[in-house]
Amino acid sequence: MHGVAILGSTGSVGRNTLDVIARHPDRFRAVALSAHRQIDVLFEQCLAHRPDLAAVVDADAAQRLRDRLVEAGVPTQVMSGPDGLEAVATHDRAQSVMAAIVGAAGLRPTLAAAEAGKRILLANKEALVMAGAVFMDAVRRGGATLLPIDSEHNAVFQSLPRGYGGDLAGSGVRRIVLTASGGPFRTLPLERFAAVTPEQACAHPNWVMGRKISVDSATMMNKGLEVIEAHWLFNAPPSAIEVVIHPQSVVHSMVEYVDGSVIAQLGNPDMRTPIAHALAYPERVESGAAPLQLAAVAALSFEAPDPARFPCVGLAFRALEQGGAAPVALNAANEVAVARFLEGALTFDRIPALVEAVVARTPTTAVHDLDAVFEVDAGARRAAAAWLEKNNAVRGAAARAGA
Repeated sequence: MHGVAILGSTGSVGRNTLDVIARHPDRFRAVALSAHRQIDVLFEQCLAHRPDLAAVVDADAAQRLRDRLVEAGVPTQVMSGPDGLEAVATHDRAQSVMAAIVGAAGLRPTLAAAEAGKRILLANKEALVMAGAVFMDAVRRGGATLLPIDSEHNAVFQSLPRGYGGDLAGSGVRRIVLTASGGPFRTLPLERFAAVTPEQACAHPNWVMGRKISVDSATMMNKGLEVIEAHWLFNAPPSAIEVVIHPQSVVHSMVEYVDGSVIAQLGNPDMRTPIAHALAYPERVESGAAPLQLAAVAALSFEAPDPARFPCVGLAFRALEQGGAAPVALNAANEVAVARFLEGALTFDRIPALVEAVVARTPTTAVHDLDAVFEVDAGARRAAAAWLEKNNAVRGAAARAGA
């Protein structure tokens, strides 16, 4: 029986992982789960899957969950805080760890899984965006196995030669092509971006995702973060990574070889496909995803991203080329910007401006350990807050003058 720990079991990726596990009860078992605030959902997951361990961030929430599980006769141990997340990530009965906590909060437990030598199913971009060198070093030291879960990186993984060891040129690879849907605003007039609401930004045309990643898809920052992630996963320089918009989300990404061949991975937009691939790798198991009917799709189209419409892609490429603290600042500023947008405190069109300003003000420094990563992260968040305060004051003054 293959034990699976899930960091972020109540999110979209976590729920899909449990769905795949439930389809193969003779093969996989969820042995440890973690959640942030959705205690009711985690309780139901514990009832259904009977994990050994469940962890939540808040101690009070942990006690409420513990009481409910005792009343229901479920012997799952409950922990809280960073120690609880690390316990999930390093659970001794978990061969695989699904790293699906969104944002910087997932970095420490994912790093703990790497140091423990786990098979890491990586859905948390921040581990590589914020701490690529630190994380990859932990993977090597711990003897961990790293399998990508993002549909794009999983597609690249499937399209590269079996046993790819990080040498693009030696494997005859010319470039990696990451596809992007273009989100809900691919054709929206630019002058209407300022009026975009959180509900509109979270209504992705193809994928069902959490609110933060849905906004990132709408700005295409999600694709920018994936560029940085691809660099670390596949040892690919920025010049060997290309982004192309593909509205149908059927071709999940491609690898172009020097002989002119382009190998792509296709499938319906369903996260259970890459999850099932990684869980069973190198074997294949049924995922629950509907078979792809190409005749029904009828047409596949591709276009280059418009830098005026999606400046976040260029910001991410520049941060990757700059290296060091720049990707950390990019991620932190974007997290602040998206949170403020979802709260109604920042307009959609100003998200890239905030990110660009914070990265520009971040000193060019190397980050050699996790403490340095979090120091840059904290500084970038302070800079983002200061930018918001200043720009809101300027806008308020302008509004009063106009009145």
